[in-house]
Amino acid sequence: MHRLPVCGPEGPLRVDVTTPSPSTPGPEPEVPVRAVLFDFSGTLFQIRSYADRIRAALPGAVDDAAMDHLLNGLEAGLADPAVVAAQRARDVSPEAHRRAFTTWYSSVPELAPVAEVLYRQLKSPEHWRPYADAESTLKQLADGGLALGIVSDVGWDLRRTFAHHGLDRFFGSWVHSYEHGTEKPDPVLFHRACDDLGVEPAATLMVGDHPAKDGGAVGAGLRSYVLPTGAAPGSSRGLAAVLRLARIKA
Repeated sequence: MHRLPVCGPEGPLRVDVTTPSPSTPGPEPEVPVRAVLFDFSGTLFQIRSYADRIRAALPGAVDDAAMDHLLNGLEAGLADPAVVAAQRARDVSPEAHRRAFTTWYSSVPELAPVAEVLYRQLKSPEHWRPYADAESTLKQLADGGLALGIVSDVGWDLRRTFAHHGLDRFFGSWVHSYEHGTEKPDPVLFHRACDDLGVEPAATLMVGDHPAKDGGAVGAGLRSYVLPTGAAPGSSRGLAAVLRLARIKA
């Protein structure tokens, strides 16, 4: 049986190069899709691996055994009551977001001195990598006349990251949770993006990797497509399924 990867707030703790294939989309709806909203992390982008980031943050070399110890510590930290408490409503403000991540990093004693460094990596565009099929998918959707937007639970403005990788040009709406003091699946976020793009929710598809948050767009009157977990940074994400749902010929 395939074991789902243990995930931290930013993605899988350990990279598994064998990515599950996305499920085949179901029957196409009658109302044509006119807009597609995307989540950020785990959907279009993934941050560099935890191992790479930790080695960049810590002074001196970190061998594989020491790295395994640190990753085990981060995994255990996910159950720490202080960490769990800090994750609640973490994306409603920049302050809550920073506190949530630095509390988790600091749950590992060896990482506590570099918790702020690890957090700054989150906001640094160069630490993020688009999935291999992100740009081609966005281009085909845009060329097909669909409006595109970002709806993300996040604590900072994502436009600089997208611009750094040349992908900001595709989007007509940017909805960041921290700017609205709420998180997905609050309909406020999805409806704001639909309003920005001038498209009805019934003609809008939300694409993400979180069943409750991104799949929750259905409760706001949108359609949704939830990607499987575990894709390695820079790998193909299986976004061709989005083209099929939007009736765009690849």
